Amino acid sequence: MMNKNCFLAALALVAAVSCNESTKSPLARKVADYAVVTIQEPDLSGITDNGKEVLNLYRFAADEADAIYWQQYFGDKQALLDGIQDSAQKTFAEMNYGPWDRADGKSFVEGYADRLPGAGFYPADMTEAEFNAWDNADKNSPYTLVRRSDDGSLQAVWYHDAYRENIDRIANYLTAAADITIKPSVKNYLLSKANALKTDNYYDSAIAWLDMDDSKMDLVIGPNRATDDQLLGRKRSYEAYVLLKNEERTSELMQYVSRIAEFQNELPGDPAYKAFQPGTGSNIFSCDALYYAGLANAGIKRIALNLPFDEDVQADRGTRTIVLENIIKAKYNHIVHPAGEELLENAAHLSSEAFFWHIVFREVAHGLGVKETVNGKGTVAEALGSSAAVFEDLKANAAGVLLLCRLQDHFDIKHIFTKEDALETFFASMIRSERFGEGNNLGEVGIIIYNYLDEAGVFQRKESGKYTLDLAKMEQALSDLTEIVLRTQATGDREFAQAFVAQYGKLNANYDADRRKLSLEGIPTDIRFEFKK
Repeated sequence: MMNKNCFLAALALVAAVSCNESTKSPLARKVADYAVVTIQEPDLSGITDNGKEVLNLYRFAADEADAIYWQQYFGDKQALLDGIQDSAQKTFAEMNYGPWDRADGKSFVEGYADRLPGAGFYPADMTEAEFNAWDNADKNSPYTLVRRSDDGSLQAVWYHDAYRENIDRIANYLTAAADITIKPSVKNYLLSKANALKTDNYYDSAIAWLDMDDSKMDLVIGPNRATDDQLLGRKRSYEAYVLLKNEERTSELMQYVSRIAEFQNELPGDPAYKAFQPGTGSNIFSCDALYYAGLANAGIKRIALNLPFDEDVQADRGTRTIVLENIIKAKYNHIVHPAGEELLENAAHLSSEAFFWHIVFREVAHGLGVKETVNGKGTVAEALGSSAAVFEDLKANAAGVLLLCRLQDHFDIKHIFTKEDALETFFASMIRSERFGEGNNLGEVGIIIYNYLDEAGVFQRKESGKYTLDLAKMEQALSDLTEIVLRTQATGDREFAQAFVAQYGKLNANYDADRRKLSLEGIPTDIRFEFKK
């Protein structure tokens, strides 16, 4: 039988725990909890000289998005870093894009208070009640900042005005890339994106991006996710990914695109709560990540994307799921597998293939459920407010592994792993996600799922610190949780959502014990990058 982890032999990443930080620094341990991953020179065979120059321009544009993100999330990057003398503290500030630990929002730099829920999107003294009472047509846009006028009243400032210099430079890089590309679809996307960044109107560029399916290179850039806005869950942060498509694996993944409606029907619960039908333009790509910037590079590193988030684009054309294969390999190899070996009494079902395919279907699940509430409360994001992002990630994680189990029931996914592999590997991945902490969406989701599964009697934690799992109970509990999440999103029940997060989002003694155990064994919390020039 093929070794479940054999694809790790082709791992194109080199990771090592940094040993350069001063052991005297109180933050040296936290920095060392992130394995340093060097993204190697990509294989650019078959890419023309023009194509290589396009990749360079993509990276220049990504650096400008990075500069915008510093302004959005914190403010003056240089002023912060210049005021820090301790090398480990400075490195940790660079990793977190500010003086706040993303695990809990606490300040680790003297002179700075803890992180505000609204980050840099709103005035520090603004309350949700003040925002709701403010009569302004632009306030709910994901692409406006809220600021105070000289008279103390609130005003909305569009991103394209607030960050004009950086956006102009991004647009120039994209236009230059469009001038030298030989692919019409790429040219159309780049010009459309340049215009979108200058107007904060992203519909056409999102359609152009979905149409760009014949390029081996990709640039995801712009304000995409609202995870930093923990006050109202609306404002989106700038980020960028420079990607290189794995065409053979992409062809394998694309066979699942036509089955989106089938996947909807496989979800549990009332059909009315899963009535959204994504457009027919959805696709799934496997890519290697060459460069991360902005929110993408802050704190915990994402291993997959499902974009765009705009409900109208999803309804009209669908979404693109991108799984970042080289980063998935790195995280499994250095974190998920060793964490599972350490924490599970019987770790016989850990599987790199199951981990990869759960990530695929986790991202597919983002496009399922509903986007508009069924009772006139508006979009799910508007109705659930600050709980929207957490419930979206709850849906994706629970429904993603549930879909994987259902496909295995039908013998419908032709890879060497079992349903037991999928569930056990998910549990190991969930435990490592808990370590991200309450201040991170994925960390909070890991904590919620852990507590929900605990209440359902899915696992026992022995005195040795090892877990035993009842996988049948686990599958049922994940089905029940998926049903709860779909109902809450469809009905826009904000009060229930907030109460659910409050009930299940609490850390317990097991969390501290597991975290300590993994740390003592030298298993990293996550990774950080060194990019080859």
